[in-house]
Amino acid sequence: MIKVVFFDLDDTIVDTSKLAEMARRNAIENMVRHGLPVDFDTTYHELRELINEYGSNFGRHFDYLLRRLDLPYDPKWVAAGVIAYHNTKFAHLTSVKGTRKVLLELKREGLSLGIITDGNPIKQWEKILRLELDDYFDAVFISDFVGVKKPHPKIFKKALGRFNAEPHEALMVGDRLYSDIYGAKNVGMKTVWFKYGKYANRELDYLEYADFTINSLEDVLNIVRRLTSEGEKRSDKEVHAD
Repeated sequence: MIKVVFFDLDDTIVDTSKLAEMARRNAIENMVRHGLPVDFDTTYHELRELINEYGSNFGRHFDYLLRRLDLPYDPKWVAAGVIAYHNTKFAHLTSVKGTRKVLLELKREGLSLGIITDGNPIKQWEKILRLELDDYFDAVFISDFVGVKKPHPKIFKKALGRFNAEPHEALMVGDRLYSDIYGAKNVGMKTVWFKYGKYANRELDYLEYADFTINSLEDVLNIVRRLTSEGEKRSDKEVHAD
């Protein structure tokens, strides 16, 4: 029987891929508008390469971007990029369709809820708080705070320990087959691959680790109810066997 449901954050309950793309484009447009002497396409290409090399949580993207473009450091250009990026993020940040309905129904049915996500703790908490999702969750585990990233088993085991749950009593829902699904399955958890966002057709070598595949977050409700029903039937059989 399922006791706790864990969710990844980005592109699972918070729609971030489209948002990040929009914010980066708007940042470059604003930098060019304020005098950056390089065309949009060239600058955007360099930013994408920089993000691929240093990761999305790197704190000095625009500073390094100027270096890559062989430009002198100009705080005006950096400020223009930062302002446009954050204005876009704040204006367009949204949860994935059905998120609140799913979380509310799961809470009503007596399940505990948690988040297991990679990333910068401040940035991840900012998304959770801005969307007012924090009250739904009993605990949040963020890799850069915990000290270990998915798919390492330690982050999943820490989360299970917080709820005093056995692996088979937990369900992990995420968009990444490698970090979310493979990682959770490796410690014995039930897994739901949410085929959504930029990873919807990637990492397919790990598809075998998904117990369920969904295209709508609301399908999580049916999965939890099905697993709960199966668990109750097994319990009844054990009682009658005794």
